[in-house]
Amino acid sequence: MSANEALLIIDYTNDFVADKGALTSGKPGQTLAPFIVDLAEMMHQNNSWVILPTDVHSPNDPYHPETRLFPTHNVRGTWGRQFYGDLQDWYDRNKQDERVYMYDKTRYSAFAGTDLDLRLRERKVNTVHLVGVLTDICVLHTAVDAYNLNYQIVVHEQGVTALTEMGQEWALSHFRDVLGATVL
Repeated sequence: MSANEALLIIDYTNDFVADKGALTSGKPGQTLAPFIVDLAEMMHQNNSWVILPTDVHSPNDPYHPETRLFPTHNVRGTWGRQFYGDLQDWYDRNKQDERVYMYDKTRYSAFAGTDLDLRLRERKVNTVHLVGVLTDICVLHTAVDAYNLNYQIVVHEQGVTALTEMGQEWALSHFRDVLGATVL
């Protein structure tokens, strides 16, 4: 791990992970917390970037395609949008460090409609490590965009989960076989 690597912790929020979350991955998502926090700490200690691209929505937004697909989730300023478990505490302790930051995203990919690519290139990052939820939605779309932008991709299998086992297996295979990602 080095300064030219970044960890993207994608959408690890209460709405996607907690038992009462609006679009929860449940226990499989909850079991990721220790691994994600430990990896964030390790990468932070090694001068890598720790970035938290976080889904944000307005209730019943008639212009957002997800409104038709999913229940309302990750509404700004709500419990559902807070980071799940110990990740919230880790973020609160480290958010003043310039190498740790959270930003809003409104589409599946952490790159779509954001300045992530620009920020990574300014910081000479060439490798992105991916953890979070959901493996076959937001993590997948982020990986596809990272591939198209010529980043090296590392997906940490212990740090991702999908809503279904089939979705998880398919996405992990896709990362390896189609995107050339390293799956650890």
